[in-house]
Amino acid sequence: MDILDSSSIVISVSALLATFYQAYQQRVHNVKSVKPLPQIDCTDRGRILFVRVQNNGVGPLIIQKLTFYKNGQAYYNIQDSLEINPKSYDGIPITPTTHKVLIPGRYLDVFSKEFDESYTDEQMIFYRKQLSLLHLKVEGRDVYDNRVVIERNLHWFARHIKND
Repeated sequence: MDILDSSSIVISVSALLATFYQAYQQRVHNVKSVKPLPQIDCTDRGRILFVRVQNNGVGPLIIQKLTFYKNGQAYYNIQDSLEINPKSYDGIPITPTTHKVLIPGRYLDVFSKEFDESYTDEQMIFYRKQLSLLHLKVEGRDVYDNRVVIERNLHWFARHIKND
């Protein structure tokens, strides 16, 4: 085997390895270019309370499960974890058979309540106290089937409530 043949083999193998590396880099880029970036947002402004999951990423988020923790107990529906009439607030449930897809820039209302003038401050405080006892865990997937999990303690709703 002469020097010309061995250098051809080295060049061919190098080109093949470079092609594989480039394909790997393209795959990494593709995964990152459709990555969801979820965030749990809470609002307590005026007469509006809400908890929502916002997708601030560039790819869709497939929400598979919401888990609410209260006093060490896990609940899979917010209405099971609150001592509030479920008809008095809005929220979209997630069940094992009904996943939700959040496209970039959209949100899912987990809990939403706008109080009209008939609600007293004490009633609004009751809602805040109920929400403040929860810890929310959101589990989902991206389009490449990578697991996405975020959590937030909702104790934030008790920040202005004075202890009796």
